[in-house]
Amino acid sequence: MSTARTWSVALTGADGHVVEVEADLSSQTPEFRIIGLPDKSLGEAVQRVHNACTNAGLPLPRRRLTVNLSPASLPKHGSAFDLAIAVSALAASDVIARGAVRQTVHLGELGLDGRLRPVPGVLPAVFAAARARFDRVIVPAGNATEAALVPGIEVRAASSLAEVAAWHGAEVDVPEVEPVAGPTAPEDDPDERDLSDVVGQEEAVEALIVAAAGGHHMLLSGPPGAGKTMLAARLPGIMPPLTEQEAIEVASMRSLCGEAVSGLGDRPPLVTPHHSASVAAIVGGGSRTARPGAVARAHRGVLFLDEAAEFSRVALDALRQPLETGFVDVHRSGFVVRFPARFQLLLAMNPCPCGNRGVRDGDCSCAPQALRRYATRLSGPLRDRIDIDLPVSRVGAARSLAATQSGVTSELARERVSRARSRAAERWRGMPWRRNADIPGTVLRHSTFRLSAPARAGLDRALERGVLTLRGYDRVLRVAWTMADLAGRARPEAEDVGRALLLRTGVVR
Repeated sequence: MSTARTWSVALTGADGHVVEVEADLSSQTPEFRIIGLPDKSLGEAVQRVHNACTNAGLPLPRRRLTVNLSPASLPKHGSAFDLAIAVSALAASDVIARGAVRQTVHLGELGLDGRLRPVPGVLPAVFAAARARFDRVIVPAGNATEAALVPGIEVRAASSLAEVAAWHGAEVDVPEVEPVAGPTAPEDDPDERDLSDVVGQEEAVEALIVAAAGGHHMLLSGPPGAGKTMLAARLPGIMPPLTEQEAIEVASMRSLCGEAVSGLGDRPPLVTPHHSASVAAIVGGGSRTARPGAVARAHRGVLFLDEAAEFSRVALDALRQPLETGFVDVHRSGFVVRFPARFQLLLAMNPCPCGNRGVRDGDCSCAPQALRRYATRLSGPLRDRIDIDLPVSRVGAARSLAATQSGVTSELARERVSRARSRAAERWRGMPWRRNADIPGTVLRHSTFRLSAPARAGLDRALERGVLTLRGYDRVLRVAWTMADLAGRARPEAEDVGRALLLRTGVVR
């Protein structure tokens, strides 16, 4: 029998699928073909594998070589299959032992000289191999640190095809080559941004703590220089540290983006796309290969859109689905990719295009038509998904030049947030939710968690008068539960509901 098989991993979004790589030699016209729904970059592996084997001192026989990637119905893309294709072809040629490669997963791109080059997405690929109960995976040396983060599987790092073939029993000279380095990780500068640096914005600081405690979406509107960006940059610092599973999810998104992954950090990510970003840059996409967008990179963290009204309306409205579902589906011809996108949305915008509207002694030169157009850049359905809509004003000279700082530090705020989240997690124990922002409205309105009539009286009136939609009604209830958790109360009272309604609409009713 001239057939040999090994394994690799195909990535569909953040999900990895183990793929069987079969190679067959037949006595027909010499040809090298790859079948099994490969894309163009994978089809080009024929030349890369052929040259790499020759230059590694392991030439392939001049016979017909057919490589099948199974299951054939699963789309496959990228150069990470190169190593598995080469190993299966060498095993079919009896250069290496077929039994040695049958239970090993191979990942990596081959250079023409036989060196192994790092590839993106190794972390989720190795996790997929571990879930499929494989004991060993071979990766390029540039991906070794990233692959070693996966427990329960042996990781071997190689610099060349010859080195891999020698491990599998081939009689070949292994040259000493310089390993191809992976992406360089940025230097970890200590984050010295503290909430105490914010001066004269006590209401905004408290609202930021509420948003962090419940996982609520927030809109900050105010003139330039009011401190909106400063507040947003400090939100991840008061959020609880990521759990191990959450850290793995965040690191997997970074791996898919081709970024360096040297460890599992516990700080929630902060993603700040430019206002000129396209829809594909925000939600993800690509013509041949779907890549994560900003919403996926902000998974388990914060997506901050500064100057939100300057983003295209199409890009902003594309956020509506992931805000509701916690994931984003990228549809392309022939495949659908799903990325996780459970993030906190934080928007910041000016009151008008020039930014001076409503500012004391400010001269707003915006025409009424420009004001209307600017205000409608955030559509009604998107605004309806915002839990906290907070106006922020500039701080006066006397307060900004004061020597004393705010007494609310990031450490104290983080402790309050952690205690509030612990109360919420205890309350929702046995249910599939942990944060108040994730609770369905039906649970809060029609179960044992329904508030008393006096507590929700003002909220009911706002709904009857059309001030709130039913979605807005539910979001006020979620914020009210967070208020109660921060105050240490078992259930929200009328005061909590009133404050939540104020944060939502800016009006006490």
